[in-house]
Amino acid sequence: MAVGQVSNLPHITSALPPVYSGECVLLSDFDYQLPPELIAQVPLSDRAGARMLVIDRARGVFEDRSFREFPEFLRPGDCLVLNDTRVFPSRLFGEHEKGGRIEIFLTKPVDEKCSTWNTLVRPGRKVHAGDRIRVTNDLLVQVLSCGEFGERVMRLEPAGDVFEVLERIGHVPLPPYIRRPDQPEDRERYQTVFARERGSVAAPTAGLHFTPDILERIKTGGADVAHVTLHVGLGTFQPLRTDVLRDVRLHHERFSVTEEAIRKMDASRRVVAVGTTSVRAIESDPALRETDLFISPGFQFKRTGALLTNFHLPKSSLLVLVCAFAGTELTLAAYRHAVERRYRFFSYGDCMLII
Repeated sequence: MAVGQVSNLPHITSALPPVYSGECVLLSDFDYQLPPELIAQVPLSDRAGARMLVIDRARGVFEDRSFREFPEFLRPGDCLVLNDTRVFPSRLFGEHEKGGRIEIFLTKPVDEKCSTWNTLVRPGRKVHAGDRIRVTNDLLVQVLSCGEFGERVMRLEPAGDVFEVLERIGHVPLPPYIRRPDQPEDRERYQTVFARERGSVAAPTAGLHFTPDILERIKTGGADVAHVTLHVGLGTFQPLRTDVLRDVRLHHERFSVTEEAIRKMDASRRVVAVGTTSVRAIESDPALRETDLFISPGFQFKRTGALLTNFHLPKSSLLVLVCAFAGTELTLAAYRHAVERRYRFFSYGDCMLII
């Protein structure tokens, strides 16, 4: 299907998300087949050069466009919501005191001084409470307690400010489906141009497409821009280990929605959220400091009127959220189309606009 040509879906009787009344919704319903070669391994040379699949929920159709056209879909009075969290180098490699290389992935600080962290380690079977791991001469790590699935609580003992040390010795936390070591250019490309608040261990990837020029076009066109913060952690990317959605419990993630952002959204004609993390932030109670909100079919969206998002892993909480917003059947039909049309998937891949 050529760019701009609409795909009609006559078999879809209602493109808007159905409301589930207590029925058992299974994670296995949110699956699709993805050839491995479609998983983007490197970013495009042009941030704004991605393809964009546009889904019209009310009409039940989608069309191939480009992200550079995104400002054309915004109207005066719209409010674009951006997650301004900033990724820090949260992947570490160290030597266990008893020998052996250990990978440590910092996921969330436990205390305000950021000296104690929730982490994931590999190989977990070799890391026990009381163990010490030497990352470099500037950083020693002690294991305080052990949890399931490689989760560990660790105390960092840096030679200086913890984040200054991490900036020097840490690695960009590229997701495991990017099967290459991080490169110096990832420090800039695995970061949005509007990132401000340090705290994420994964990028809010829908925001990676924006450039200063695109943002200026949006503002010139009459749309407002609001910033929220949700620090991406396990709650966003953790694998779901139950097939029954009503049993899913996500990890808590820190977030903030300011009164200014709320005023802008309340004054807008339509809220256009950039990324699933922005959706979870604005759909959570702003009085809270952390959220474990899991959005699945049947969820009643209070603020989100449109969504720009990247393509997500099969059977992930992020894909479930998108299906809750756009409708499962329409979303999965669009994903199958994206596979057929050889879209690029996941963090460094193409994007989808749902209106």
